[in-house]
Amino acid sequence: MRVPGSDLDLRLVGYFTVVAAHANFSRAAAVLHVAQPSLSRQIQRLEEHLGVRLFDRTPQGSRLTEAGRAFLPQAQALLQAAHQAELTARDGATPREFTIGYVEDLVITHAVRRLRHRHPTARIRTRHLEWNDAHALTDRRVDALVARAPLPFPADRLRLTELWTEPRVLVVSTDHRLAGKESVTVDDLSEEVLPQCPSAVPQWSDFARLEPRPDGVPARSAPIDYESFEDKLDLVAEERTVLILAAGDRRPQLRPGLTTVPIEGIDPVRVVLATRSAEANPLIDDFLHAWSSDTPAATRAAPPPRP
Repeated sequence: MRVPGSDLDLRLVGYFTVVAAHANFSRAAAVLHVAQPSLSRQIQRLEEHLGVRLFDRTPQGSRLTEAGRAFLPQAQALLQAAHQAELTARDGATPREFTIGYVEDLVITHAVRRLRHRHPTARIRTRHLEWNDAHALTDRRVDALVARAPLPFPADRLRLTELWTEPRVLVVSTDHRLAGKESVTVDDLSEEVLPQCPSAVPQWSDFARLEPRPDGVPARSAPIDYESFEDKLDLVAEERTVLILAAGDRRPQLRPGLTTVPIEGIDPVRVVLATRSAEANPLIDDFLHAWSSDTPAATRAAPPPRP
């Protein structure tokens, strides 16, 4: 038995609503990222299926016919119903709770908002974590973690998906000899003292200290007399050490007496989504999709202004 409307292609209906909204095939084709001739053919297919003409083509654009005006609200309702049916089916098969962790100053608000809109009945939470919280994922306090790589703890059982990259900068006192330079290289840092975190994995420590150096000489280590990131910033302000951070890290802005200098010729920082490698969770893929769907630049950490 034939289901009424079963042959109606929702993709063509969607094309129709976009052309109707813009009243112009060229603008609609640009929005849809399709060629204008292809879009015209798709609309013709829809008109042939319905047996009516939906648009009057004019040199000034495209105008809905009487049949097109009658069809438009029904087409919009049809697309909305199909979208709601998709959400209902997806929510029926996905976990009801999902917790996303994030560290330091990273911002995930926009992607989380999109994910909540996509799954209105799921309980989606965020949790700010310490940068070195090694057990948040393995203890299942979070289902995913947005952090800067390399991670300061073992990641052999985690799956890392890159979200974006950030260049790195040198954080120094405003009175430091390198303050105000347009940029520096690794060679400029040969005499500088860098903090070392004994609890971090070697890969993280080497990355944070730009090791191994081209000349093979290890970086000079600052005395371990700090307990927090704020303590490290105090050491930098006192010119007892310098610090290498991602350009998007905003925290040095909050500390008077500090400035940043771009570092040339080194790898950028990768911001990643870390998840448990042995676990499949549909909400993780949807979060990645939400992140990549026109995420505004404001949600991605921006380089701090230099005083």
